[in-house]
Formats: sequence, C-alpha cells, structure tokens
Amino acid sequence: MLTSLQNPLVKQSRQLHQSKGRREKQLFLVEGTHLLEEACRKDYPLITVFYTPKWQEKNKSLCELVCQKAQRIELVSDRIIQSLATTVNPDGIVATAPQREGKFWQITTLGIVLDKIQDPGNLGTIIRTAVATNIDGLFLSRDSVDLYHPKVVRASAGAWFNLDKVISENLENDILQLKAQGLQVLATVPNSNINYWDIDLRKPTLIVLGNEGSGISKDLINLADYSVNIPLSNGVESLNVAISTAIILYEVQRQRQI
Repeated sequence: MLTSLQNPLVKQSRQLHQSKGRREKQLFLVEGTHLLEEACRKDYPLITVFYTPKWQEKNKSLCELVCQKAQRIELVSDRIIQSLATTVNPDGIVATAPQREGKFWQITTLGIVLDKIQDPGNLGTIIRTAVATNIDGLFLSRDSVDLYHPKVVRASAGAWFNLDKVISENLENDILQLKAQGLQVLATVPNSNINYWDIDLRKPTLIVLGNEGSGISKDLINLADYSVNIPLSNGVESLNVAISTAIILYEVQRQRQI
C-alpha cells in the first residue's frame, strides 16, 4: 500500500491539479466513484487508479472492472487519496486518464460552439446539459478554460465522457465548414431584436455562445445567419452562460417535438 506523499507516482499525479501539469503529461484526473463508473461505461482508457481499502470493500464489482481497464492499480491510504483529489471529501478513488481531443466531424442536427468560456463550472454544466438534450457535439475555442480541468469534469456529473468535443484552433474556419454542411448558425447576443424562439430550430442548427463577460467575438457574430437574444426583465444585465445554453437547447427540443 502506498502511504508516502513523497512517492514519485503520487507526486507526478498531483501535478495534474495544475493546467501546466495536465498539458505536459497529456493526462487528467478522474475523481470519485460516479465518474469512474461513467468512464468505464464508455470504455474510456485509464492509466493509473488509486483507491483505498475501504473503497475497495464497498465497491467490489466496480473495483474488478477498473482493475481490468487500468494500466496500473495502486492501493493507497486515505492520506494519499486526500492529496490526489481536488475535492474536500473524496470518496476513496482517483484515477489518471489520457487526454483525447476529438477531430472535426459532421454535425447532422445540433451542435454548440463556445467562444472563450472561462469558468470551469459553466463549461461542465454546459456539457451536462448538452448530453441531456442529445446534441451531436461541442466545439470549444483553444483560449477557453481547460477542457480537462477537474472542476469541468466534476460539474459535468459524468456527462463529460458521453459527448463528442473538439478543441478548435480556429472557430471561424470550423463554423464555415459546418455552414457548408447545411447548418444554420445562431449567435447569442444581448442587443438583437430577434428572440431565440422566433427562429425555426427544427432545422440543423449550430448555436454559438460566448465569454461570460465580453460575449462572442465580432468575427463569429458576422458568420451567423441569425443573431438572437434571450429577453430579460428591466434591470437584469445578463444570464449565466450555462443557463443561456440550457434555455436555448430546450427550446430546440420543444420545437422538434411539436
């Protein structure tokens, strides 16, 4: 059993708390029983799995599955799990997994583009909502928050493993390619006189959402077929970008069920 915080493997894995460490090692952390269940269900590869004897005793079937899928298994003390986890009260298991960036693909019915999203909780919530509304996939600008940030993965509640995601080097080019595939493009802006529900969302659609403070860049707005807004009461400046995404995605679902 590993008990020392100075163990080289433990020290290397703790570096994944930081974006620099994740980028250099091309790995990220998967924390907690539920996320490990989702990773295994989607057959996502695991590198090293750390778990405590108490966790092993409570989760025998999952432990057996994890042992089959992981390249390396380590039984560790509670102290080690506490040091590896980014949560206050970890439940006894933490794993490292490889980063796997998606390639550009065809969106047939519905996709979203996120421009310079900065809050990891927002991104994780958007991913969770995207899976709940059955979108084809998500494009994320390279200058957004790290897709592999622990808070992003946790906030997705496991949905992270169930959505096709592309980190885009050039959102303009990607949007142009998607328009060429026949998708209509909606940009969400605060000053449009078109409400989001006024658009026929039964058509193949790409929804563009922007930074929590500055919104979508002008270059991307200019590519949109429609600029739409979410009406707000007087005195309300804006909505959280994750809430805005959910509102529009569920309007898509409503229209397509009529």
